[in-house]
Amino acid sequence: MFDRPGSGIEAVLVSLDFGEAGYAEGVQEISELAASAGVTARALVGGRRARPDPALFAGKGKVEEVARTLAATGSRLAIFNHELSPAQERNLERELDCRVVDRVSLILDIFAQRARTHEGKLQVELAQLEHLSTRLVRGWTHLERQKGGIGLRGPGETQLETDRRLIGKRVKVLKDKLEKVRAQREIQRRSRGRSHLYTASIVGYTNAGKSTLFNRLTRAGVYAAGQLFATLDTTTRRVHTGNGSRVVLSDTVGFIRRLPHTLVAAFRATLEETVHADLLLHVVDASTEDRDAQIAAVDLVLAEIGAHAIPQVRVMNKIDRTRLPARIERDGYGKISRVWASAQSGEGTDFIRLALEEYAGAAPAPAEFDSTAAA
Repeated sequence: MFDRPGSGIEAVLVSLDFGEAGYAEGVQEISELAASAGVTARALVGGRRARPDPALFAGKGKVEEVARTLAATGSRLAIFNHELSPAQERNLERELDCRVVDRVSLILDIFAQRARTHEGKLQVELAQLEHLSTRLVRGWTHLERQKGGIGLRGPGETQLETDRRLIGKRVKVLKDKLEKVRAQREIQRRSRGRSHLYTASIVGYTNAGKSTLFNRLTRAGVYAAGQLFATLDTTTRRVHTGNGSRVVLSDTVGFIRRLPHTLVAAFRATLEETVHADLLLHVVDASTEDRDAQIAAVDLVLAEIGAHAIPQVRVMNKIDRTRLPARIERDGYGKISRVWASAQSGEGTDFIRLALEEYAGAAPAPAEFDSTAAA
């Protein structure tokens, strides 16, 4: 039986180039993810491969290089900028004799650190357990110890079966609780609909400046920091517009390339605020050369959750880091399609309010409920 070594705060990063676009940006991103998780990256091991190795992902020679780098830096943690299969993760830990974390596990760990509300913690725990369930191996007894194993194990049941059953029970409890949250959100949305409130959601790549913009428009005081996934929990506030339109604005969790499907599924209750919005403010970091790939990653997640058909206004944020002026762009129908602004300095944010005013003002009034027709 292999005892999994404990994790440390110093790590070696591993990022392999399989010939796909955006490799350099991916290396920068895994470094930022590690820093956001509180890990100090001591070294980066790179390399090119045609395809992943089925057993070790990186191949025997590259794994030996990782082992030498771990020894040279005194690190006890290896972080792979890739999604590893359960078998690959276990094989790597045996070869390296240290804790191995893949990209999905790292993002889950960051989410666990960032969750503040009861709902956010439920969603993160659900995602963690569903990810963990694919990685159970004989000898993992921590779940039984936490629950107090007496009376829980059936006749002839192995520890692995016990752990899986305990996870299954907890997953069901979490899903039931999140379903109640979803029902409560639906009631709130119906109430806003009856009040003829226009709803907009801020979406975008993580660290694009969504929460900073939300605070600028609403004075909500939501936590905002220059790190990946600084905030997870959805916050909703009213925005005052010049033409008197009543707009409700929601700040949402940031997206990222290769966002784990377990997270998308677990956060579905929160993401429904986006699905049911009348307008999306898609915040983009205009100062990064990788913005087109980030836009594509956000649009991919929006399509996955069924929000791809909702009207969008692209907010090209962080122009204070560029030489670009604040301005608006309109589409062929005369609608504002893009705003160049800085949430940090406030430059151009009046154009964003103008976009909210125009879209909310042009929206048809909701149909009144007809009790006779319902009867």
